[in-house]
Amino acid sequence: MSVYQIVKNGDAILREKAKEITVITGNVIKLLDNLRDTLADADNGVGLAAPQIGISKQVIVIDTGEEYLELINPVIISGEGSEVDTEGCLSVPGLIGDVARYKKVQVNGLDREGQPVSYTREGFLARVLQHEIDHLEGTLFIDKAENLRPIK
Repeated sequence: MSVYQIVKNGDAILREKAKEITVITGNVIKLLDNLRDTLADADNGVGLAAPQIGISKQVIVIDTGEEYLELINPVIISGEGSEVDTEGCLSVPGLIGDVARYKKVQVNGLDREGQPVSYTREGFLARVLQHEIDHLEGTLFIDKAENLRPIK
């Protein structure tokens, strides 16, 4: 497929609410594949949302090295607990900050065939899911971060 340039903070698309996918088309499948390829090409990235490659669609991919998830129209159904940990973002290079997030989340969405899927994840993967879904709402981690600082 294709590797896209990742959109950086300051680009208006990162602040827009992404559009919901109403029909799974070949273009949506291609978008999932392009997100996967772009994420694989990025240094130190574990998740990517369509707005980060300049496309206002509710699509995310996550690859922790142990688990790969792709979700269309993801929604956080529930969250439990809270923990603060350090985050960074491919769209905000050079900065990290401490962000409070749910420890455990249930996320519903669609898979690439348009079938409903539900994931309950905790810890790091729960954090990544929340971070990527924030992108679909036009929210960046820097909006929620305390102790924002340069990466050393």
